[in-house]
Amino acid sequence: MENNIKRVLVSDSMASEVAEILGNAPGVEVDVKTGMKPDELKDVIKDYNALIVRSATKVTAEVIEAAVKLSAIGRAGAGVDNIDIPAASKRGIVVMNTPGGNTITTAEHAIAMMVSLARKIPQATASMKAGLWEKNKFMGNEYCNKTLGIIGLGRVGTVVADRAIGLKMNVIAHDPFISPEVAEKMGVKMVSMDELYTHSDFITVHSPLAAETINLVNEESFARMKKGVFLIHCARGGIVNEKALYEALKSGKVAGAALDVFEEEPTRNMDLIGLDNVICTPHLGASTDEAQTNVAIAIAHQIAAYFATGEIKGAVNFPSVSSEVMAQIKPYLELAEKLGTFQAQLLTGAIQEVNVEYSGEILNHNVAPITISLIKGLLDPILTETVNYINAPVIARERGIKVVESKSTETKDFTNMISLTVKTSKETSKTAGATFGRNDPRIVRVNEFSVEILPEGYMLVVSNDDRPGVIGNLGTTLGDNNVNIARLHLSRDAQAKKALVVLNTDSPVGSEILEKLRKLPHVISITPIKM
Repeated sequence: MENNIKRVLVSDSMASEVAEILGNAPGVEVDVKTGMKPDELKDVIKDYNALIVRSATKVTAEVIEAAVKLSAIGRAGAGVDNIDIPAASKRGIVVMNTPGGNTITTAEHAIAMMVSLARKIPQATASMKAGLWEKNKFMGNEYCNKTLGIIGLGRVGTVVADRAIGLKMNVIAHDPFISPEVAEKMGVKMVSMDELYTHSDFITVHSPLAAETINLVNEESFARMKKGVFLIHCARGGIVNEKALYEALKSGKVAGAALDVFEEEPTRNMDLIGLDNVICTPHLGASTDEAQTNVAIAIAHQIAAYFATGEIKGAVNFPSVSSEVMAQIKPYLELAEKLGTFQAQLLTGAIQEVNVEYSGEILNHNVAPITISLIKGLLDPILTETVNYINAPVIARERGIKVVESKSTETKDFTNMISLTVKTSKETSKTAGATFGRNDPRIVRVNEFSVEILPEGYMLVVSNDDRPGVIGNLGTTLGDNNVNIARLHLSRDAQAKKALVVLNTDSPVGSEILEKLRKLPHVISITPIKM
């Protein structure tokens, strides 16, 4: 039983409920060790199956390399820039976060920053605490009937929009992933980035940090904005270029900025935050008791469910699959993996392109995890490194394998069918699989041959001329060498006068026996398969 225990390390301070939830999960042990230095984390991580962090712990490639047992990393919160996602994915480690747990808190902070910025509340507070009464110095600006431009209308941006509409603001937004129809239902008008810059009195940033959003708001952006605009930034450091912002604030193009995040944290950009028209907080967007408790509880449940049922929720490097959906698609996952494993062993040459076509009731489900399962099955037999559901797409990309996924509404011979075409440097090969009943995967096509093969155990795939005596010779040779045939399937192409024989055997067929079989009359090729 000891070997089945999953050990979880919590390396950052968080709500006590985390240890309680995981401690009560069957087969899970949890240790809380906070404040570790990078070398200390590298020393202990080798003993753990999962790691839970907030933002303090830096899960670097070196840490991941040392984590020989690690299969999951949980981030209590939304941002995962402290985790090396590519390194984790390559090692097959699922990375999960809790983007919804601090949505309200972060949105409320942005609104609070906007209001404080418009009415110069922090500056007035500091003045009064210095013993002054400078009523005329801190003349503010109304936000009622002003235009708020939101860059990024995701979870947080949506809540900001709702609150701003409640403040009687005119809300416009730019987000390439949100349709105008969806935005219109929120009371938000979608505009181009140029229109947003041109028409906004206040601009608030809520985009994720990604390669395409680094320095998104830059010198050119400020040049296109209204004179006297207010900027609120509570997303991720690096989206707003701080040097360009400083110059815009100094020139008066930007009347004021409210900053919760910075390019470097803790920030050392004292020139920027020292400006009188800048108010700032030390990355407090998610820092409320309620939010921190919510995200901690959420990630604890996600890790516990992952070990209990295989449910993957909130993953940033794998399609999220609930336990209910997992139960529904499990037969297709198994079929896809077996189909890939079977075809991989028939191929010659380096894989260049994989085309997967789905048809039937399977289209009622998200097929992305099924494609990943197929890629895993395809790569596993031909690679020495470990291949799993997390790193299979990464390995395929690294090897230059193009994966094309398509869906067909055409009526097929089977209720659910997965068709696979693989192009290699030497050939193009086609197979197809289907489910018989709920949990009976079968290979139903091998190139031009229709078959009904049970993909399990040891198999021999024999290509031969369609002549009398071939099957008898195969059976006799195997019997003479003490190899028992468990199943046999024959498919014929009468026009080409070729046949395909697939044998399931009770034991593996050695190289000497294979050589004898290949020398039999009318045998073109024999390929051993291990499922």
